[in-house]
Amino acid sequence: FFNDTAPTEIYTLSLHDALPIYRRGMRVSGKGIAGGGIGAIVLALVAMYFGMDPAVVLNQAGTQAPTQAEQQPAAFSPEEEKLKEFMSVVLADTEDVWGTLFQGSGQRYQQPKLVLFSGAVQSACGFAEAAMGPFYCPGDQKLYLDMSFFNDLAQRHDAPGDFAQAYVVAHEVGHHVQTLLGVSEQVHAARSRADETEGNALQVRMELQADCFAGVWAHHANKQRQILEPGDTEEALAAAAGVGDDRLQKQARGFVVPESFTHGSSEQRMRWFKRGMQRGDPAQCDTFKSAQL
Repeated sequence: FFNDTAPTEIYTLSLHDALPIYRRGMRVSGKGIAGGGIGAIVLALVAMYFGMDPAVVLNQAGTQAPTQAEQQPAAFSPEEEKLKEFMSVVLADTEDVWGTLFQGSGQRYQQPKLVLFSGAVQSACGFAEAAMGPFYCPGDQKLYLDMSFFNDLAQRHDAPGDFAQAYVVAHEVGHHVQTLLGVSEQVHAARSRADETEGNALQVRMELQADCFAGVWAHHANKQRQILEPGDTEEALAAAAGVGDDRLQKQARGFVVPESFTHGSSEQRMRWFKRGMQRGDPAQCDTFKSAQL
């Protein structure tokens, strides 16, 4: 996931923003990262391959924002401009769908923000390199996506196409929904009392629920606006399969350890996305009560 090109500006999006907010891109200085350095990044890379939350590893390693960072303006390439526009459309669509669903249950949907970055980014969950991949931070209720990740999604994870990209956004939005519903807080509390195996199992259920929520969005977006074209569903399923724990672990070390899964297998991730997409009911995404994942 590393990108050696000059960092771009960080672009923050929210629903129907007429004047988006820009922040400068960030490049890590030669002195590395205070409190963690290269060792912390290696740990975070291992965590990513093992399906763990890299932000947790970085925080445990004492990683903080870089003491010396070059803040540089950078122009977006035509491809990045196109990606920004597409991401803003997807985010707006998820907010339309979840806003309606929350309103129907007598609740108010609080809109998240999406941060597209290149190189590195500082969030309320800590400092993250592009190698971390996409993540959601409940501390600031923002989705963080590295601009170079989507090339990797197509090439390394065999999931090309715009709807594969939309799935990634919708999955992270699913974590935002979990935060608003109190699921994230409950899982965090339960994991703090559990051993490692039990904690991993809880995290798998949380990730699969986010996949299901992504499917719920796709269901309603297509029902209301007919967004799906031939092949779109297959693109999303390919993305879900491409980031399954079993596939990532086999790529990283040649074998699979199911007890260490924290996101679910490729088959599980596809199944729960399809469940949400077919039924369109968030209540059908209760992975925590399901006997079979």
